Amino acid sequence: MNEPRTVHAANLHGLDYRAEAQRLGAPIRPIIDVHTHVNGERAAVIYKQAADLFGVAQVYSMTHLEHADDVRAVFGAALRFIAVPQWGAADRLRAFTTDWLQRIERYAEIGCRICKFWAAPRARDIGCDLGEPDLFALDGPWRRRAMDLARECGMLFMTHVADPDTWFAAKYADASRYGSKLDQYKPFEVLLDEYGDVPWIAAHLAGNPENLDFLDALLARHDNLFLDTSATKWMVREISRHPRGRLVEFLARWRGRIMFGSDIVTTDEHLRPAASPMGMGHLAASADEAFDLYASRYYALRAMWETAQEGPSPIADPDLAMVEPDRFDAHASPVLKGKRLPPDLLGDLYHGAAAGLLDRWHAR
Repeated sequence: MNEPRTVHAANLHGLDYRAEAQRLGAPIRPIIDVHTHVNGERAAVIYKQAADLFGVAQVYSMTHLEHADDVRAVFGAALRFIAVPQWGAADRLRAFTTDWLQRIERYAEIGCRICKFWAAPRARDIGCDLGEPDLFALDGPWRRRAMDLARECGMLFMTHVADPDTWFAAKYADASRYGSKLDQYKPFEVLLDEYGDVPWIAAHLAGNPENLDFLDALLARHDNLFLDTSATKWMVREISRHPRGRLVEFLARWRGRIMFGSDIVTTDEHLRPAASPMGMGHLAASADEAFDLYASRYYALRAMWETAQEGPSPIADPDLAMVEPDRFDAHASPVLKGKRLPPDLLGDLYHGAAAGLLDRWHAR
């Protein structure tokens, strides 16, 4: 008899994700995941097992330079790098200024052709802590210097603009500090035009999966803009709410410019027992839980894009309790409503759009 699966934040229903991968079968085309954060040699091995099971053939990762050799040893040519600053540096101000420029050049030397510019509203908090409130402003002087250098190094740009509507209702309620959600796009659109010769990938459906009409207009204004569908919990919650017909219309209109992403984060910290008893908010504390954490993202995304199933997501979503604490608790998850995309659109989302842009860019 099979042992029951451990129930935790990445597996609320005690699913056997290996069995679920077999049930789904191979994807219609090998999946290219354009948005991950793969770090930790042991965690990378576990993540690759999950990726292989769910048909993920190529991965783009914001891997720390210090982990690049270990991760490349696990994945080989199946993994390509995305340049990021050294977030854990002791001298944080230097890490996001002079050291960042040096690291862009080092990433270029190991074949990296994408540079990430993170500009979430909460970056203002980090800048204020460092005495530079506008340090992470997307159009700030250090960002422009980094963009100029990245372009010289042959990189295209990825960015994170805005955050979920739920966060603007709770974490960013102080608009005098963070601005409105629409305010986040003003500098972004200026830079899309100023760096019009560079393709931009706006992560998490440009930070606005809630509003397909907004995305239609944004994409129509900027031919150099591409979107990824990363941030699994966010996508499951918001994409599930859209009528299938409207979603299909959106993806068909922007075929070739919408790419699959997961935003899976791996670290060897996921393999270590928690300092306190396991809670729903803790991501993972063993190899088995780390596997579930990584596999759950691919399971939920493939179920949403490919199937017509409808029911609670197997992944806990703390945004629900953040916005409606009287209605939801830490175990709550949104409805996952499968969209059963047409095969041609599914193949383009999984593979064609990313291959069309990124293979060509890497071949330059």
